[in-house]
Amino acid sequence: MSDPTATSNLVTDLSTASVSDALDSLGLPGSLHGIGALRQGQRTVGPVFTVTYEPVDEAGGTVGDFLDDVPAGAVILIDNAGRTDCTVWGGIMSQIAHARGIAGTVIHGTCRDVAIATDAGYPIWSVSRFMRTGKDRVRVAAVQTAVTVDGVLIHPGDILVADDDGAVAVPAARWDEVADIARRIDRVEDAIVEAVRGGASLAEARARHGYHSLQTPNDQTRKDPS
Repeated sequence: MSDPTATSNLVTDLSTASVSDALDSLGLPGSLHGIGALRQGQRTVGPVFTVTYEPVDEAGGTVGDFLDDVPAGAVILIDNAGRTDCTVWGGIMSQIAHARGIAGTVIHGTCRDVAIATDAGYPIWSVSRFMRTGKDRVRVAAVQTAVTVDGVLIHPGDILVADDDGAVAVPAARWDEVADIARRIDRVEDAIVEAVRGGASLAEARARHGYHSLQTPNDQTRKDPS
């Protein structure tokens, strides 16, 4: 699933909460702690295009030219080691990425030019926002290599889902399995709400539909408890 043209085959309506629960049920990491939506109402899903930053030295280096190589439909994942003292994404990049059909940017670090990204309708998730430039402070160290964010190992082409609750990464080879479990979790939670509306207590409805073990790692999580 490393081909970004495969995004049309991705399930796009799954929430990060359901995907995270599905990963838990399989004993897989994936939730990227500390990274949140730049503004509410954003969501995206797509194959990851990874970018790693490092502190600049006397040799210099660039901060954003990699954008020329990102295909439409990809989600850019930038790892700047969680630094919040200088930005690695700004208004020029938001406008160009939006124009080129890039699905969004997730930053283990900070961004700026929030108003420009908002006006363009370009979705961004980051640790924070801060106006100080990354030029002459950091540089691109690697593109399309594996990165580790909050203990989660992410390879180029893995699937990244992001919404109001944050961002979660799924190994490409496990995407179909994770998506299937996430859909089952959604059905169970919908059934619980309907049962309570029909007169059941919350405790009864949760017990009836196996709520408390939905994300517990075991073989039964692969079956539909509803």
